[in-house]
Amino acid sequence: MPIPLVNSVASWFLKKRIHQIELFLKYPNEVQNELLLNLLNEAKNTEIGIKYNFSSIKSYSEFAARIPISSYESYHKLIERSRKGEQNIFWPKPIKWFAKSSGTTNAKSKFIPVSNASLEDCHYAASKDLLCIYLNNNPESELFNGKNLRLGGSKELYEKNGTFFGDLSAILIDNMPFWAEFSSTPNNKISLMSDWESKVNAIIEETKSENVTSLAGVPSWMLVLLNQVLNKTDKKNIIEVWPNLEVYFHGGVNFMPYIGEYKKLLPKKGFKYYEIYNASEGFFAIQDKNYSEELMLMLDYGIFYEFIPMKNYGTKNQKIIPLNEVSKNENYAIVITTNAGLWRYVIGDTIRFTSVNPYKIKITGRTKHFINVFGEELIIENCDRAIKIVSKKLGCEIRDYTVAPVFMKGKAKGKHEWLIEFKSSAINLSYFSELLDNALKSLNSDYEAKRYNNTTLEMPKIILARNGLFNDWLKNKGKLGGQHKIPRLSNSRNFIESLLKLQ
Repeated sequence: MPIPLVNSVASWFLKKRIHQIELFLKYPNEVQNELLLNLLNEAKNTEIGIKYNFSSIKSYSEFAARIPISSYESYHKLIERSRKGEQNIFWPKPIKWFAKSSGTTNAKSKFIPVSNASLEDCHYAASKDLLCIYLNNNPESELFNGKNLRLGGSKELYEKNGTFFGDLSAILIDNMPFWAEFSSTPNNKISLMSDWESKVNAIIEETKSENVTSLAGVPSWMLVLLNQVLNKTDKKNIIEVWPNLEVYFHGGVNFMPYIGEYKKLLPKKGFKYYEIYNASEGFFAIQDKNYSEELMLMLDYGIFYEFIPMKNYGTKNQKIIPLNEVSKNENYAIVITTNAGLWRYVIGDTIRFTSVNPYKIKITGRTKHFINVFGEELIIENCDRAIKIVSKKLGCEIRDYTVAPVFMKGKAKGKHEWLIEFKSSAINLSYFSELLDNALKSLNSDYEAKRYNNTTLEMPKIILARNGLFNDWLKNKGKLGGQHKIPRLSNSRNFIESLLKLQ
């Protein structure tokens, strides 16, 4: 079939999905409630379904009253049994795939169950929706005249029991439907290579002569790849390598600290950036407009949503609410019930709603990745925005950073210590610190109050990280590539101290 015809057929097929999306936009709560009852009915004869008598639950209020909130720690034993081959524990259909997550600062790996339903009705459905939405917004697109360069993780076999684990991206690539494989590069063998540095070289060799029209992957690792492409091809920018490149689909980390670098690498008028919000536990939201910073919460992927207001998260006053009770501009922890058998599971991410009609969100951070040692309630969104403000003002570029508290000792007051790797070392750190402090004050009133007259917090301390420090730390931990990322904020100094030892 000629490629222009493939483009026309694919565009027609994908755009048909718009009508289904409009349905959950119009009736969001009805769609969610029906989905919940369907999940309960499907899993009523599982071990967990019998334990909580799913068959008798007829409403959300009964569901919320009967089934407790869960975490990975509370699920760990059930998941380990499933990994060893037991079935019908928390989901009725066989589960053989487990998405491996390092849990960022926690060295202990997590293994998140991935069912066939979650592959087909969530992750792959979302991939089609992403293309559908993009093509609907850009009817002149020639996306299918070329290929998508995807940057995925590696795969391993859990040898004893025939179950598999690996990065979510590797699981998706390994089970990829033909339509996606046909339009993707590099080939699956290269995509699933475990050695990051060898993989990068192989990707470049295979893709440099392809007609690449889109990119997909985690921003930090895609940036490494694109810079290596320029080194290998001796080109000035990526558009010289792939002139028909038109969009980058990204997720996994906040894009804000990287946008300056990408605009230099991709200096093409009208180039698009589309953010997605997916995780090992599911695919949650998609940017639905060109040049938007909001993500549309997708409500028909087999995921039922609840939320915990962060203002009382982890306290005796903690309250869990359904979607129809959320408010705009409040920070929430996400609780999910899924078609892979996670029941009222706290995934650890925080979001805020920018709109409730339709439901649109922004990712704000992690429930465990914030600093509140001194009552400042600093979250990742604050830090990323402050970094963007200062970088733009000074014309500097930041590769990576992490922040930790410096605890009060004796008469000394507390402060925040920022370990930052700049692209150039010609930075006035004192001036940078002053601008950063002012930006944080403008973004976070609790931080501003603690900084008032140095009452509780002193000026932030900036440490210049040597070139390649964060990459070396990841390499030492065996975390190069895939979805591994640098923890931005921590209430302890454990992570920053391990980095400083490599400084």
